[in-house]
Amino acid sequence: MTASTPERLITDHRDTRYGEVIAVFARDGGFAAEVYGTQMLNDCPAELWDALDATTIAEELGALAVKLNGPRHWTLDGFGTKVEVVEPVLRDFNGLGTRRIAVVELGETPSVTPYTENHVNRGAVFFFDAGKPVFELVDPDGTAYVMQAYCISVDPTIDLDSLPNLGDRLALPEGWTYRTRVLDSELVIDTSDHLATVLQDELENSYTLPY
Repeated sequence: MTASTPERLITDHRDTRYGEVIAVFARDGGFAAEVYGTQMLNDCPAELWDALDATTIAEELGALAVKLNGPRHWTLDGFGTKVEVVEPVLRDFNGLGTRRIAVVELGETPSVTPYTENHVNRGAVFFFDAGKPVFELVDPDGTAYVMQAYCISVDPTIDLDSLPNLGDRLALPEGWTYRTRVLDSELVIDTSDHLATVLQDELENSYTLPY
C-alpha cells in the first residue's frame, strides 16, 4: 500500500448480499433520494426483505415514493475508510435493520433511467483485487463504468458466474459495449471526497466510474 492508497478495512466481500430502501423527497426545486442499506449490518434475509411494503414505508418516512432496491450482491472485494456524508441514522423496517448511508441527487427527474449517470454522495472507498474479474459497461466515448453490484430482483437468475455473459442479455444503447477483464493490479475507487458517478443497466445492476 502506497502513502496515497486508502487503508483497507474489510476484505473477502465479493458476492455478499445486501438490500437498500431508497426514499425519494422533493428538495430545493428538484428531487433527492436517501439510501438506507443493510450493508455491514446483515445479509438482507429473504423473509424480512420480502415482507417489506414500499407504500407503507413511504408513509412512515413522509417520502414521495420508496424503491426497494434489491436484493443485491457486491462485485467488489473490500471497503476502505468511509466518510459519513449523512448522519448514519439506524432504522428498522419491519424487523430489517438498516443504516442511512448515502444521498442520491436526482435533479428534476425522481427516477433512475438506465444508462444515465447519477451522482451519489456516499463517501466510500471500494477495492477490487488483482487477479479478479471486473465487469464493465463502456460508453461510445470509451468511458468504462465498473460494476459494483448485481441485482436479483428484476432477473433472479443472475449470479456471479453468469456475469461474464451478461452482455448477451442487455439491450445496450447504440455504441455501448459490455466486457469482462481480469485486473492486473488492485483497483481502488476512492470517492471519500467527491460525488460518485453511477449508472444502472435495465436489469438494475449498478456501475460506477473508477475515480
